[in-house]
Amino acid sequence: MTNAMDWSGAVGDAWAAEWRRTDRSFSNLAPHLDRAILAAAPGAGAAVLDIGCGAGGTAAALVAARPDLSVTGVDISPGLVAVARERVPRARFLVADAASDPLDFGAELLVSRHGVMFFADPVAAFTRLRARAAAGARLVFSCFADRSRNAFASELLVTLTGTVPVDPEGYAPGPFGFADQSLVADILTRAGWIIEPPVTVDFAYIAGEGAEPVADAASFLSRIGPVAAALGVASDRAAQLSRLTAALAAYQVADRVLFPASAWIWRAHAGEPVS
Repeated sequence: MTNAMDWSGAVGDAWAAEWRRTDRSFSNLAPHLDRAILAAAPGAGAAVLDIGCGAGGTAAALVAARPDLSVTGVDISPGLVAVARERVPRARFLVADAASDPLDFGAELLVSRHGVMFFADPVAAFTRLRARAAAGARLVFSCFADRSRNAFASELLVTLTGTVPVDPEGYAPGPFGFADQSLVADILTRAGWIIEPPVTVDFAYIAGEGAEPVADAASFLSRIGPVAAALGVASDRAAQLSRLTAALAAYQVADRVLFPASAWIWRAHAGEPVS
């Protein structure tokens, strides 16, 4: 489980250092999310909130396409916010927790790329976000689908640990916290969002590329994400890295290491909470 303290400290700092390779890994998903965000975008001058904005990739795409919008990104990682501010000077970025800090500027659109699966209490967080957004505000975000459909977080962990990773029943904060479609629908509905059916996006997750793509992928995955977490508790890290490298080689295609991956894009608009 990844908690707020992790993201505001070492985990966030690691992701800040790896933002280029992280953006690359999502580069085949990002255009789908960006199009969904633009389709929901309000008129000129409207306020947009990017939740768990990370290094600012989604905000950068939005302000490039719609410079007339007022975009604010929030993240609890000071390191990631520092990167976002440098990358996207036309947007505003705050070190803040969207679940608890005051963000009362009436956003008409709330967006997130894989940034909403870490709330300690997601119903309370989404209820609060709805209450502080403008009337009828729209919500668009992406999240990973089931772990089994994301080989970088399933097959690689089997290679490293010898066991099939099993996520807990119900909700637990983490990268696959929103993998259960019915759970997410229930959370959003209880929080007062009127949902649309999620759209499945299957994409190639780019783990490595270049002259030595396997080495690049091993370096990247050993720094952030589920593989890094498994390596962090390994008793023999050198042996585990050797097994990881061998497994990555099976996914090399020309000068890239590509994994089949799957995500959902959720769309909703603010309504009234369901008791």
